[in-house]
Amino acid sequence: SERKSPRIAGFDYCGDGAYFITICTKNRCKCLSEVVGGDAYIAPHTALTQWGRVVETYLRTIPGIEVYVIMPNHVHMIVRIESRHGAMWASPPTQSISERIRSFKTLVTKQIGQSIWQRSYYDHVIRCQEDYLRICEYISNNPARWAEDEYYYAEKEKNYAEKCQVRALRQVRQGI
Repeated sequence: SERKSPRIAGFDYCGDGAYFITICTKNRCKCLSEVVGGDAYIAPHTALTQWGRVVETYLRTIPGIEVYVIMPNHVHMIVRIESRHGAMWASPPTQSISERIRSFKTLVTKQIGQSIWQRSYYDHVIRCQEDYLRICEYISNNPARWAEDEYYYAEKEKNYAEKCQVRALRQVRQGI
């Protein structure tokens, strides 16, 4: 059976606007960062793993990226598309959100040596300033609310992210 697209049917994802995007790791593997801090002296924040640093490098190259957070097993971001108005022949082509995310995932995959991403991504079209501000706050506060996050689940093993990376590297070496 064909997989149903999570995109809004008939919506122009090349059109001007802001988009809230969430990309998850394959099997929700906690391989991008660790939430640290959260005591009386240090606010909760993320400490990036080696793979998380690769992700951040390529996140920063996404045209129109405004805000992001790299959580242990997912990335939240706001991407804005603004077409250049003027002579049609002078305007650079505008990449859709799908093209930007596909490019990002491909670059990270090539750098790491294997895909760490689940198929597709979640998007939300930001329709007003209040929505934009609420989402910015959500992204900013995400590390502090990690245990309440829908992408969090209690770890059965203490070093789950590390074991995930070791397993992934073993698969790469075996050509799986």
